[in-house]
Amino acid sequence: MPWFERDAIKIYYEQRGDGFPILLFAPGGMQSRIERWQMLPWRPAEALAGEFRTIVMDQRNAGQSSAPVCEGDGWNTYTDDHIALLDHLGIGLCHLVGCCIGGSFILNLLQRAPERVASAVLMQPIGHSDDNAGRFDEFFNDWMHEIRESHPNVAKETWDGFRERMFGSDFVFSVSREQVKTTQTPMLVLMGNDLPHPSATSREIVELAPNARLIERWKESELVEQTGHAVTEFLRSHTR
Repeated sequence: MPWFERDAIKIYYEQRGDGFPILLFAPGGMQSRIERWQMLPWRPAEALAGEFRTIVMDQRNAGQSSAPVCEGDGWNTYTDDHIALLDHLGIGLCHLVGCCIGGSFILNLLQRAPERVASAVLMQPIGHSDDNAGRFDEFFNDWMHEIRESHPNVAKETWDGFRERMFGSDFVFSVSREQVKTTQTPMLVLMGNDLPHPSATSREIVELAPNARLIERWKESELVEQTGHAVTEFLRSHTR
């Protein structure tokens, strides 16, 4: 089984196919793990493996991956894992594909290491809205209660600070609107249309980012093949 380990962190990942690499971030919020890709009508890790090298992973403390919960944990903690995994695999440049919370992982990585990313596909990115205020705290708490037994010495203040750093801001949580405005990386956004993935968030990302475009409808069964072609063509056009 493929594992990447550093210090006390153990990240489980899988690879398929050959060609230019794509690192994929699964849906599922704090439970972002490989099996969650099966919830989607179009599954990029499988669909793209005929032309690209796809790398999927369980995020820390989700699925088969594990890590300590430490003071100061937040979006940058996850981005550190992503960069370290790319280094471990010897990948200097890749595409990114992320669904749900994966969109926020992508946007933070584009701030931290834009030189590592040729292009990015954001599928129904999460975002704050008046309608979902407090829901992401609930999602965090559900995950926390699931893993708390494995982290018995973590203080309440550490959990509270972690939750606040993850979901205490607005927009896409991981970066600001001003940061998205500076993002030059080509992006394709597949629009969300429900409470955790507001359509307004997808539209605003595309309005702010100078090299982003939007696909509004993509999840209906009759559009799955068309979606696959659109994403493949986008990634192909930015492969270098």
